[in-house]
Amino acid sequence: MELLTDIRIRKTTHSKIGEVDFTNLEFGKYTSDHMLVCDYANGEWQTPHIVPFGNLVMSPSALALHYGQTVFEGMKAFRMEDGRINIFRMDKHYDRFVRSLERMCMAVVPKEIFVEGIARLVEMDQLWVPSEPGTALYLRPFVFASEARFGVKVAEEYRFIIFTGPVPSLYAEPIKVKVETNYIRAGKGGTGFAKCGGNYGGAFYPTHLARKEGYDQVLWTDAKENKYIEESGMMNAMFVINDTLVTPPLSDSILDGITRDSLLEIARDLAYKTEERRISVDELVNAFENNTITEAFGAGTAAVVAPIGTIHIEGLDYSLPAYTKTSISSRLKLKIERLRTGKEEDKFGWNFIV
Repeated sequence: MELLTDIRIRKTTHSKIGEVDFTNLEFGKYTSDHMLVCDYANGEWQTPHIVPFGNLVMSPSALALHYGQTVFEGMKAFRMEDGRINIFRMDKHYDRFVRSLERMCMAVVPKEIFVEGIARLVEMDQLWVPSEPGTALYLRPFVFASEARFGVKVAEEYRFIIFTGPVPSLYAEPIKVKVETNYIRAGKGGTGFAKCGGNYGGAFYPTHLARKEGYDQVLWTDAKENKYIEESGMMNAMFVINDTLVTPPLSDSILDGITRDSLLEIARDLAYKTEERRISVDELVNAFENNTITEAFGAGTAAVVAPIGTIHIEGLDYSLPAYTKTSISSRLKLKIERLRTGKEEDKFGWNFIV
């Protein structure tokens, strides 16, 4: 890869790493020492800077604060068995980032700034990459409309930022989810496939209601009929029915999950049968009644695999069998973790080694 020679760097004079208990990490709590900042103005991206992590100064009339032009990605870097650092599926994340920015009518970050910016930032803060099993350095690239103008318009100025932070594994225990048939996450023709802030803000209220009832997340259904499963909380939904790994097909209302894609590829490589098709709520009920559903789980960057123990459907709780090391989801998660940490050959070409 041709390196950008004009990423300007200003290192911190006081590292925060001594304040972190790497044996007791909390997701989203810690941020690493540096961040990358790059502005878009006058029709072009300016020189990127890596600077000490710190607060932003912005106008109260910045367009992102009013009209929602904000897009992000969620990625991870892993400490490999030999001590090197691997950024997982960089190209796939960039491609999704571009689709999200285009859908929100925002300036697209050039690939060389995205790739080289992340690589250099991770290299600078490499001591922040944890080594405990299941941990990672979370990477958060995002763009927001920074133009100071409160009229309703597509912004002409943007700011691209990348920051990072060490995170633990999530959802070690099976979660309880509720099938949501009143509120919707996304509709046909909308922004459901994009990682834009509004998708997440709009999901908070129905999730809050489900949690008040004792559930961890919701299983979203389609906006037209509330009949077909779409996503599991903020993750893609996957099921094992009749010994087949089944997941809803991608559409403009479903996020093209990097973890989803990786798990499907690995499952096929391990000779598991997979299907990408619509899954109705009625099919789930019938599968529970006939004992043909053996697993359900969410798939996403943060958790990798979030096993589901209970699904609430129309007033009834349906329980899944206990998860073991031989469960398909467990085997897939172990395989992807071994690939990312270099314990197995990266036959798919997914690893970007810093």
